Amino acid sequence: MRVALITIVAGRHGHLRRQLDGLVAGSVRPDHHVVVAMGDPAVRDVVGGRAEVIDLAARDHLPLATARNSGAARAIEAGAELLVFLDVDCVPGTRLIARYRDTAADRTLLCGPVTYLPPETPPIDRLASLTDPHPARPVPPDGEILEHGDHTLFWSLSFAVTVRTWLRLGGFCEDYTGYGGEDTDFGQIARAADVGLTWVGGAHAYHQHHPVQDPPVDHLEDILLNATLFHRRWGWWPMRGWLDAFAEQGLTPHSSTR
Repeated sequence: MRVALITIVAGRHGHLRRQLDGLVAGSVRPDHHVVVAMGDPAVRDVVGGRAEVIDLAARDHLPLATARNSGAARAIEAGAELLVFLDVDCVPGTRLIARYRDTAADRTLLCGPVTYLPPETPPIDRLASLTDPHPARPVPPDGEILEHGDHTLFWSLSFAVTVRTWLRLGGFCEDYTGYGGEDTDFGQIARAADVGLTWVGGAHAYHQHHPVQDPPVDHLEDILLNATLFHRRWGWWPMRGWLDAFAEQGLTPHSSTR
């Protein structure tokens, strides 16, 4: 099965370099790596020929959904059969590509466990010793899978899908711009299309540390707009923890998320 890895990026050049190094250390490497640079022409110099770079115009609001769709379209054009999506701040574990490839099946999304790393980024060869997956998601034992997952737990930072299923779903909804909501929406698209969610043991990714706001006030406008769009499409509010926190700070009417 021909595997393509898709990474979208704007800034985070150090994270991208470590992701590329992690791929070299993998037991199986992707047949094709597409990096979508969102308004960041310097990405080509960072990649240095280790992946194909697609340039996508971006201004104030990063086109995350459009970037993922563009990367997938290029990978499919180049002959991919399995699409693996990995956020730029994630380093692949040594068996991530292999586990996704070996587990690939139509009519399901594949998600692997993600460990959040401390501020001091360890060497690539020490990542496995720090494996401690995020407790909010299922973590099957290495070599096992857990089918019939909850679609509300889908996350886009590390997942895989066959091209046949991707085409069935139609990709991410490009009405979303900026931060938040587009991945939760994609999970609901899959649910509505009777495409399952499978958690893949051993497909580890390691999320590199970077400063964040909690709640992410720096993404307030994006989150409010995208949450409203999501509510219009699916009838319930995503990102409720953030929305409630914004309301408590007087940044948005609490009634807007009722």
